[in-house]
Amino acid sequence: MSILKEIERRRTFGIISHPDAGKTTLTEKLLLFGGAIQEAGAVKSNKIKRTATSDFMEIEKQRGISVATSVMGFEYKGKKINILDTPGHQDFAEDTYRTLTAVDSAIVVVDVAKGVESQTEKLVEVSRMRDIPLIVFINKLDREGRDAFDLLDEIEEKLGLRVTPLSWPIGVGQDFQGVYSMADQSLRFFTETLKQKIGDSIEIKGLDDPNLPKYIGSKAAERLREDVELVTGVYPAFSVEEYRKGLLSPVFFGSALNNFGIKELLDSFVEIAPAPQPKQAEERLVLPHEKDFSGFVFKIHANMDPKHRDRLAFVKIVSGTFERNTNYKHVRLQKELKFSSPTTFMASKKSVVEEAYPGDIVGLHDTGNFRIGDTLSSGELLHFRGIPSFSPEHFRFINNDDPMKSKQLAKGVDQLMDEGVAQLFTLESNGRKIIGTVGALQYEVIQYRLEHEYGAKCSYEPYPAHKACWITYTDQQQFDEFRKLKHRFMAKDKYDRWVFMADSAFSLQMSKDKFDKLKFLMKSEI
Repeated sequence: MSILKEIERRRTFGIISHPDAGKTTLTEKLLLFGGAIQEAGAVKSNKIKRTATSDFMEIEKQRGISVATSVMGFEYKGKKINILDTPGHQDFAEDTYRTLTAVDSAIVVVDVAKGVESQTEKLVEVSRMRDIPLIVFINKLDREGRDAFDLLDEIEEKLGLRVTPLSWPIGVGQDFQGVYSMADQSLRFFTETLKQKIGDSIEIKGLDDPNLPKYIGSKAAERLREDVELVTGVYPAFSVEEYRKGLLSPVFFGSALNNFGIKELLDSFVEIAPAPQPKQAEERLVLPHEKDFSGFVFKIHANMDPKHRDRLAFVKIVSGTFERNTNYKHVRLQKELKFSSPTTFMASKKSVVEEAYPGDIVGLHDTGNFRIGDTLSSGELLHFRGIPSFSPEHFRFINNDDPMKSKQLAKGVDQLMDEGVAQLFTLESNGRKIIGTVGALQYEVIQYRLEHEYGAKCSYEPYPAHKACWITYTDQQQFDEFRKLKHRFMAKDKYDRWVFMADSAFSLQMSKDKFDKLKFLMKSEI
């Protein structure tokens, strides 16, 4: 198959939402409908001792939340689908922001009862800045929730999206009976009661079908006809072109847990979602169908298999064909690397791949060569930027609780920081290590993983900082003066860059006013 056909076959997307909107369950059901798994795991079910395929870290299984992006691939209707299931919890938002650099489209999950929540707003804002096409899935229709029209209004208002429904719910909560698909004018009325298995659907063609009241009742049939008439009158007609430009977002309704609406979503997605897109490098715009290979690291994960202590760099392929056992240039290190066992993913299950194409995510075994944002190419010096590190909100000293395990602790901290789960700063004055995170829950995850994956124990103590600011300057003399004055608050990050650990907003503002040749940056782009 030619590279053009392979590119056209691929669909790489992320799933984003506020915590508990049902994102991981939706991922499961997409895999289920795609035939990638045979039985779904209930993420929070105590009765069923299975866990979601995409939650493969031990702490995720215990807490029932996603704390790291998972990558899963499967084939559906001749298309190669790559799903990136992201953490919803705001404490892990950086992982999600980085993941959004590697997707060509995204599905936004909204809870029917809670509507648009704060974390969803932030993630959609980042997606819109990158012009990522968005599909909205309104989930949990089997629970009591808000009116569909009210939700659509809120999505338009809070998320700034122009929407058009492609499916419509029949009732909500206790009255929820199924979904009507606008695309093929059919009603899918699910009869299966087992929540973890796919049920058969009953299809009725058109709303004027005389059998409609027989299945859903006269009252529900009349309400459905009225709603659909209003929808077609109020909302714009769907346009694939406008959707791919990020100007129009189709909306689907359903219940991921009960399999409602998933097939409509998946069928429409493979038809309308964009194939791999060009990506802007510092040097030029890189097109997918170019002959030469290029790709970038957007995520690093240590210990995906704790038994083997393996560390994988996740690479999004931007152009050309990636081939096993071929030399590629590591642009930052200026050296050639060859990979004997590149892998593709089914969550934590990996399989060696001979070649991969634009849109694919491959895992490369890493001995410490990679960091987030690195570029690999066939030889051209390309730099794919825009993978952000944000100024942390929380700061704590990290202490070694077991002096016999100093090496293990140092290695664990080093590798976890490479993953981007947090940032490490070393104070210039005394060499003490400070871990900075976007959210407090990260400390618990780091502590848990250090103990269970590296056999090292740590404790924390507060470090009173307001912000960590990366410093760039054009005047060496002024920087030396600032560094001398703020000696106690100066640190270096993992990449040896100067950081000012501002102790208060007032101190930061005074520094900006006095030292006008220095730039205080709240984020660093790797």
